[in-house]
Amino acid sequence: MKRFSSFLFLSFVILTTASIACTNFIVTKGASVDGSTMITYTADSYMMYGELYHFPAAKYPEGAMLEVFEWDTGKLLGKIKQVRETYNVTGNMNEHQLAIGETTFGGRGELTNPKGIIDYGSLIYITLQRAKTAREAIRIMAQLVEEYGYYSSGESFSIADPNEAWILEMIGKGPGVKGANWVAVRIPDGYVSGHANQARITKFPLNDPDNCLYSKDIISFAREKGYFSGKDADFDFAAAYSPLDFGAIRFCDGRVWSLFRRCNSTMDKYLSYIKGENLERMPLYVKPDKKLSVQDVMGLMRDHYNGTELDMTTGVGAGPYGNPMRARPLTWKYNGEEYFNERPISTPQTGWSFISQSRSHLPNEVGGLLWFGMDDTYTTVWFPVYAAVTDVPENYRKGLGSLSHFTWDSAFWVFNAVANFAYPRYNVVIDDIKTVQNQLEGQFLLRQKEVEEKAAKLLSSSRAECLLFLTNYTKESGKTVYNTWKKLSEDLLLRYMDGVKKNEYFKTVNIGYPDDFKRQIVSESGDRLKVKKLPGEKEASIGDHINNAKDLIKKKDYVSAKSELESLLKLDPGNSWATAELKKVNDLLRAIEDLHNKNFGMQ
Repeated sequence: MKRFSSFLFLSFVILTTASIACTNFIVTKGASVDGSTMITYTADSYMMYGELYHFPAAKYPEGAMLEVFEWDTGKLLGKIKQVRETYNVTGNMNEHQLAIGETTFGGRGELTNPKGIIDYGSLIYITLQRAKTAREAIRIMAQLVEEYGYYSSGESFSIADPNEAWILEMIGKGPGVKGANWVAVRIPDGYVSGHANQARITKFPLNDPDNCLYSKDIISFAREKGYFSGKDADFDFAAAYSPLDFGAIRFCDGRVWSLFRRCNSTMDKYLSYIKGENLERMPLYVKPDKKLSVQDVMGLMRDHYNGTELDMTTGVGAGPYGNPMRARPLTWKYNGEEYFNERPISTPQTGWSFISQSRSHLPNEVGGLLWFGMDDTYTTVWFPVYAAVTDVPENYRKGLGSLSHFTWDSAFWVFNAVANFAYPRYNVVIDDIKTVQNQLEGQFLLRQKEVEEKAAKLLSSSRAECLLFLTNYTKESGKTVYNTWKKLSEDLLLRYMDGVKKNEYFKTVNIGYPDDFKRQIVSESGDRLKVKKLPGEKEASIGDHINNAKDLIKKKDYVSAKSELESLLKLDPGNSWATAELKKVNDLLRAIEDLHNKNFGMQ
């Protein structure tokens, strides 16, 4: 999603872009446990409604035209030539196992072309309908913007097929100028990469077309504009077209660092970069310490910087129950100084997300798989959606509800109901949510081998039967998730309403505050909230202390008597009887101590 120009005043940049930012993680074939290439994508925006798109395969007559609407706003941008045949696309993957994700880095605002016809969202979905491989996708994307003009600001695209994974970064050439400045780098097999709203490609090889492709004038254009003046070999795409600012590092590269740090043990050294203490950028890709499974990747995409000094579940901002959500805006001012909240991978404004699997060892109909989920990644459930299916689950389909139309029929609203119920009482209810989440995802992962073996067997005799089976399984999986999560929303309300919880017998159990939060309350309020004795209660208490002291003196328990008398004097400092008795007790205790030392040679 969009992140506007780094050249605007920093606070304006952060304020206007905080709600429209995404995260991508890329896993190459050799870095995954099962030989999948994987892409993750979170569609993060307060204006993004969660839907699962579907574009059926189709054939068109010669001369047909395609209307292009801006993905973010629905604005008609123009028409382009339609191809004779398009491929089936489900979500962000097509029937050939090609998957594409994105994050917007914005870059230089003067390079946006308001007369362009191809925006970044249309570029993804048009390309998915026309390309079979990652390399073909890069070629088609470059051709489309060259012929029709690129409408959007700077963009990073993740592009993967069953064998390769690439990052393509693109920015326009300015008002009225068709084409784009772009560079695409193949992630080496066995490595992982990521991007999160800041351009990540810096220097790149100029003569290695197997691993790097770029627009012919990418360097000369930068020279003409005054963005670069060095040798070609020293050209840095990000420095020229999207220079760093504090927000780009902390809010954007910070998320990439949090992905990298949890799969590569050497990444802690870049924490000082993330904190803005130096400009030593992270590498474009790293080798994970171990190969990653789909379940591992799911875990990576659930993150609040947990366990680091950026951890959002701690501190006063997290409230009494470790809430990782922070009130917007992302930056705020106090006493003339500007401050900020962290921006994690898991965030409330996620409309939908996916983890793609493209697998060369399986036929396309079976190998292409999206794990799709609604809302915040920490509280979503990713369920299997096979890319070649002919229909999608009812509660996830496009057009069911909207940001201005609530309906319980929409999975988007059901997942938001659970997440928003959880935020203010996070630590109290999150385990309930994670338990159901793990059960559902575990069930799907456990069944995956069985389902795919059956689908492959059906495919050997009938492609139609295979697709029908996978379509039904996808729809049933989505329905199971929807029904279970709707029931969970009801159960949470039933169990945790009104600031208490109910036990297994539905009897009230007080939740209370943790000690750290109690300490903050006492520190702030002093004695204002301290329970006080009423006057009558105070007199009765004095009488109790007098009687107790007399009784203890009678029993010759002088140490306890001293304590009672001291407590009495705290309540009634002018009590002459207590003062006199305390002096006698203290004198007696000193005399006993002296006698003890004399008799037992302790002097």
